[in-house]
Amino acid sequence: MTLKVIGSGFGRTGTRSLKEALETLGFGPCHHMHEVIVNPPQVAFWQGVARGEPQDWSAVFDGYGSQVDWPGAHAWRELAAAFPEAKVVHSVRPEASWWRSFSGTIGKLFRVYPKMALPPHIHDMMDATSGFLARDTFGTIEIDEATALAAYRKREAEVREAIPADRLLVFDVAEGWGPLCAFLGVPEPSEPFPHRNERASFWETLGGEPA
Repeated sequence: MTLKVIGSGFGRTGTRSLKEALETLGFGPCHHMHEVIVNPPQVAFWQGVARGEPQDWSAVFDGYGSQVDWPGAHAWRELAAAFPEAKVVHSVRPEASWWRSFSGTIGKLFRVYPKMALPPHIHDMMDATSGFLARDTFGTIEIDEATALAAYRKREAEVREAIPADRLLVFDVAEGWGPLCAFLGVPEPSEPFPHRNERASFWETLGGEPA
């Protein structure tokens, strides 16, 4: 199996919904941060990324048909080169909505995770991602709105510049099945487009939101 769809969009852009949508359309299993949480051996790959080590991306995504969300979205350039036949879906949402979601989940987690009673592999993964995400994407773990939105806009601009238009879909999950199915060349399902991963479910996975 090889990646057929690469997700380059930031976390909190509907990536959990997009994961389920891609799996429904036959492009699964879809890699997402949730896969790392439930599969501790995955962490070693991303620790290597944090150390700047080259990765065998076929090994990292062995058994997956698609990828969305961090950590994979951090390596979108490398994945686009490693899987040249894969299409790229860059997930987006309105900036104000994205910042509210990000600041109350991932942004907060970067700040508070060292004091949380997390399983060891999740703590290790946070060490790795706070290294390469905070350092390379945002430049800090104290991510304010201006810093976050500048990085958010920069990523979309970089993806649009690097990926040919016929290989790229910039997609808001609020658009539903139509654009995604047309881009991937598959029929639209009769079931509603999935809606997943609200703030409460994000923290539930980690044992509850800290005060």
